[in-house]
Amino acid sequence: MANEPNEGKKFLDSVHQFFDQAASYSRLSPGILAQIKAPNSVYKVSFPVEIEGKIEVIEGIRVQHSHHKLPSKGGIRYSMQVDEDEVKALATLMTFKCAVVDVPFGGAKGGVKINPRTSSVKTLESVTRRYATELIKKNLIGPGIDVPAPDYGTGSREMAWIADTYQTFKYGETSALGCVTGKPVGQGGIRGRAEATGLGVYFGIREALGDSELLEGKGLNGNTLEGKRIIVQGLGNVGYHAAHFCQQDGGVIVGIAEREGGIYNENGIDVKEAFRHRSEHGSILNFKDSKNINDSAELLEMECDILIPAALENVIHSGNAGRIKAKIVAEGANGPVTREAEEILIKNGIIILPDLYLNAGGVTVSYFEWLKNLSNVRFGRMGKRAEEASYLRLVNAIESSSGKSMTAKERAFLSQGSDEISLVRSGLEDTMINAYHEIRDVMQQKNIPDLRTAAFLAAIEKIGVSYESLGIFP
Repeated sequence: MANEPNEGKKFLDSVHQFFDQAASYSRLSPGILAQIKAPNSVYKVSFPVEIEGKIEVIEGIRVQHSHHKLPSKGGIRYSMQVDEDEVKALATLMTFKCAVVDVPFGGAKGGVKINPRTSSVKTLESVTRRYATELIKKNLIGPGIDVPAPDYGTGSREMAWIADTYQTFKYGETSALGCVTGKPVGQGGIRGRAEATGLGVYFGIREALGDSELLEGKGLNGNTLEGKRIIVQGLGNVGYHAAHFCQQDGGVIVGIAEREGGIYNENGIDVKEAFRHRSEHGSILNFKDSKNINDSAELLEMECDILIPAALENVIHSGNAGRIKAKIVAEGANGPVTREAEEILIKNGIIILPDLYLNAGGVTVSYFEWLKNLSNVRFGRMGKRAEEASYLRLVNAIESSSGKSMTAKERAFLSQGSDEISLVRSGLEDTMINAYHEIRDVMQQKNIPDLRTAAFLAAIEKIGVSYESLGIFP
């Protein structure tokens, strides 16, 4: 797990190994590749905060990996295991993730060494506002500079605190809310952001299941999730929504793993009920009609069609990769599969849907939120009623020419205009579909054996074009 010594360095080394593998197929010069690989800047800070009457020193970090496009973009995680190498690895992944899905951001990431589960709301607010202040003082945050978002241990509440702190320092700046994404809807957020990463995971899995050439010989018949057995590790925001949307489309969630253990039911688990059970009892164990799995790591190795690791990095490694029985490993988390493990999985014929593509739904919808904040207008506000009027005229014409009348429900459905959440989900779906086929095209053109290398290469080439167009390199 990510809290073991040197795990951050292992994660960073793994990301660099993936990069180097993809770079070997690139047409770019070694100098440009070295620039793309290296982090642009690392900022570390220690600041005092009063906690329960005592002064404690809190450590924070922000890594801006790439400035080939501005602003840079990446989440902030709260964890006692935050370290520089881990944040560098996550920032590096963000650079390539944005490039893969054509989101015009550079990559960044942040972390604060604090336990969000044992800290009071007052403490979390004090730490968040002080961390934001440190970034603001150094001009390291802003709508055109660097735009944080939620990550492990943070959420919309923390993003609202950051936005409020930024607005205090930048009073009168009309685009100030664009300094951070993942905010509550009432404070400049966007509808559909909470489920965006998990929904993107679903769209990516669905697209892969329609790829008959990739799935040849895997026994995954039909381009649908119907009847596919799925095991999910992590019932947080990403894992829950990925499981929920897969289940809605006919997938059978046979196992769910969490830190306290896991549950298994070959006939399927109701994801909403399991989430409610964990919220009420503080544990996923003892869920109705399900078998308890005391060591949740065992669930990763159980029979299934699709395994979705949606917790932390390095959970599939050289020690357990040989026992993975899934046909597809869909990376909902960042870096859940190490380089050594990937070689074993590929050798065993297991398809890996890589993180820098599959969990890019979050940054994609963050991009939509950022655009909303810059324009200061809700998506759909100006066009929804005009669309409905146009569709209604079409419905009336169809009724007139056919001589048949529709029911009120049918008329309402056919004449409905696009609101914010429908536009967001449509944009996310289009992004995930286009990115998947772009990766597959690179895979075929360069004769690359796996999706991750192809995704990295697609990103590297796009970033390289940005550097070349700047005239920095010959």
